[in-house]
Amino acid sequence: MKPKALSSLETTLSYSFNNIKLLRQALTHRSYINETKEADRKDNERLEFLGDAVLDLVMCQDLIERFPGVPEGDLSKMKAKIVSEETLASVARKIDLGAYLYLGKGEVQTAGQEKPSLLSDALEALIAAIYLDGGNQGLDAARRVILVLFKTALNALRRGAVHFDHKTALQEYSQQAFGSLPVYEVIQESGPDHEKRFEIKVIVNEEIAGMGIGKSKKSAEQKAAQAALSILEGES
Repeated sequence: MKPKALSSLETTLSYSFNNIKLLRQALTHRSYINETKEADRKDNERLEFLGDAVLDLVMCQDLIERFPGVPEGDLSKMKAKIVSEETLASVARKIDLGAYLYLGKGEVQTAGQEKPSLLSDALEALIAAIYLDGGNQGLDAARRVILVLFKTALNALRRGAVHFDHKTALQEYSQQAFGSLPVYEVIQESGPDHEKRFEIKVIVNEEIAGMGIGKSKKSAEQKAAQAALSILEGES
């Protein structure tokens, strides 16, 4: 299956390459190289490595500007969601990136152009290609393309579509690090029924890891878990 014309992808991206070889490399999977043995053809793995870093930088800056009051821990979770393989593959599908990939026959026969791993890798490589092609303005060029491609995903964050369950996160951390679950205990309960105040501690690995105060046990537990995560992840 012959890939679509690269000029069509340039139109979709609203970016014209000065060095079309960079774009071609970004779309070339190693399986294609292994079969064709083209002397001057390179696969996209090195570009993928660079594109991952460029994407991280752009997203970190954008998230800090979008959410000035959000703590570092939550910003990290937001970024992880945005740069996940699932999100990258989804963005790649929207621009039909799979149709432009140069794949070996084996990958074509197994629908490699639809595989999330190949799509996400190619998208990162494409970002790196734009960054390198733009020279001194490469970062600005990559940023413009990235923010357009990821607009829907970023707006979903703005609308609160991504929620952070600190209790679940702490449970996963505790299980992985210590092989045990966190334990929550009420330290104090005060105030009238219509204005209750709960103070809760969370014990991880048999030690008090965090404390939280809230108007309900649930909110106090979330705050205790958040406090514990900040400490534990800071120590790891």
